[in-house]
Amino acid sequence: MSWWKRSVSALAVLAVIENGLVFSQRPSPAASPSQEEVRLGTIGVNLPVTVYDKDGRLVTDLTVEDFEVREDGVPQRILSFSKENELPLSVALVMDTSNSVRPKLKFEKEATIAFLDGIIRPKRDRALFVTFGSVIELHQDFTDDVEDLKAAIQAVKAGGATPLYDALYRVIEEKMAMASGRRVLVLISDGEDNASERTLEEVIELAQRHEVVIYAIGTAHAGGFGVTMGMVDAPGTKELRRIAEETGGRAFFPQKVLDLERNFSEISTELRSQYYLFYVSSNQNRDGRFRKIEVRVAGRKDLRARTKRGYKAPQAS
Repeated sequence: MSWWKRSVSALAVLAVIENGLVFSQRPSPAASPSQEEVRLGTIGVNLPVTVYDKDGRLVTDLTVEDFEVREDGVPQRILSFSKENELPLSVALVMDTSNSVRPKLKFEKEATIAFLDGIIRPKRDRALFVTFGSVIELHQDFTDDVEDLKAAIQAVKAGGATPLYDALYRVIEEKMAMASGRRVLVLISDGEDNASERTLEEVIELAQRHEVVIYAIGTAHAGGFGVTMGMVDAPGTKELRRIAEETGGRAFFPQKVLDLERNFSEISTELRSQYYLFYVSSNQNRDGRFRKIEVRVAGRKDLRARTKRGYKAPQAS
């Protein structure tokens, strides 16, 4: 069914309100903070965190005592901690099917299907599949049935304009905002946008608010996909990098089919190797201002922690 013509439902609006930064969100189930520490209406922040060593290898053996969290430079107390592989995944697969990606669509579909085989655990994880071209279309809603997802992916065809930001905004607002578990969006696109009403900044702010980590796979460089595109900074590249980095994800720019498969494999491995931190902000002012987040591994300059760069505080009514 087409999302392009469908209005946001009352349920979706309610979910957007309830799943903002005010604490009606769920902290990690591994170590729930006490009711005295967290009250309804409190500004609480969940952080999926990835840690690498100096050689780019994932570090998976850290404990809560190893982490330091700062918000606008002020140390924060971590109230909840777990390994991300203990938590279920809600994955949105968002694929650009506009005319600009027509030569690469076959390979994108094959790599996406392989990714699903490696990431979705039946009865635990869920995924949905959305495309954007002439319209923004939900082909398969959240399900743990990989075969249904594969069938939906195989059936899509290319055509139309590129409402990239509108597609991302709608998926986050109508689907990811109310999703359970870890919220991950995987975007496959050349990064160009020529038909959106929403802006890049609006997409990033919404993703940060609803704790959606975005992984972007940019296909504009993909010379081995049947097109010639050797530009170092192809149109859309900077935007894809920013979307990913601001939300705690990564951007990939495959040159050939094998690179695309490798990128999906890296995303899958990373999602099974993360940490999940929760803290209640020491700044409970509802000022609507952006707050910068920094996560470090205490006493380990050889390790690098990656998470979203911050969030916009709720605005007092």
